[in-house]
Amino acid sequence: MKTITTVGHAFAAGLLYLITLVAWSPLYAAEDDEIVKVVYHADFADPRRFSAMLSSIHNMVTYYEDQLLDYDVRVVFNSYGIRFVTGDSLKDTPFAADAALEERRDNLKGRLLSLHEVAGVKLELCEITRVSVGLDPDKLYPEVARVPSGVVQIADLQRQGFSYLKVE
Repeated sequence: MKTITTVGHAFAAGLLYLITLVAWSPLYAAEDDEIVKVVYHADFADPRRFSAMLSSIHNMVTYYEDQLLDYDVRVVFNSYGIRFVTGDSLKDTPFAADAALEERRDNLKGRLLSLHEVAGVKLELCEITRVSVGLDPDKLYPEVARVPSGVVQIADLQRQGFSYLKVE
């Protein structure tokens, strides 16, 4: 009789543990859902548009910080967006810097890197774009991570719950 009681207690304890685990799991999931996830897509050449995007990101992270919300904000650069993550002129490529970019480059770089360093915004460049123009990785801003494909990265991030934003 003692064996049955011990087995019964073990079963009850295991069942109680399982019920507790199932009951608590939505709470853990809710905590993960509280992280705001946003991916910005930079595939354009216009420095004014990039400036507007940086302002949008700054306003967003400032709001989240004021609200004490956790966030994961990323910028994925591909195509013409490569112009904003290097000081190289990209001469003789489709993405060559023009006078408008050269005039604003230092300002844009400072704002971009400040968002990365102060607010933790992640910067990711499409490796396909970089290789297609033959840009040495050492010519990228050191804060920029390389991803195999920008569009695949964006799709993967969206599957992970990131909201997609593109400044027009």
